[in-house]
Amino acid sequence: MINDLGLLFLRVGASALMILGHGLPKILEFGQNAQSFPDPLNVGSKASLILAIFGEAVCPLFVALGLKTRYASVPPLITMLVAAFIVHAGDSWNKMEFPLTYALLFFVIMFLGSGRFSADHLFFKRG
Repeated sequence: MINDLGLLFLRVGASALMILGHGLPKILEFGQNAQSFPDPLNVGSKASLILAIFGEAVCPLFVALGLKTRYASVPPLITMLVAAFIVHAGDSWNKMEFPLTYALLFFVIMFLGSGRFSADHLFFKRG
């Protein structure tokens, strides 16, 4: 029971911070950033921005709800690893530490799952 409560706080906390601090601003400024967003994977600025929004807003929403949590935690994890090791590759540790912290959170969520207080448990009796 206490572990499930801990997973709930971890899922909702990490996801809310990611959505509010990173995903939502990207959505709100989509038009301004679509042509100038960093393109670390050479797929185009607009496609990179869409992938970042998927990894920083859409999937964290699923994680917060506990819906397909293990799968939904992979895109934020990858997004943050790209941010740390490609976008900020030449930067100081201070620039890499923040995305690596998010990557660690979503890595843990990927392995632990959603727990009992989740849509996965409610609908599929798994967490």
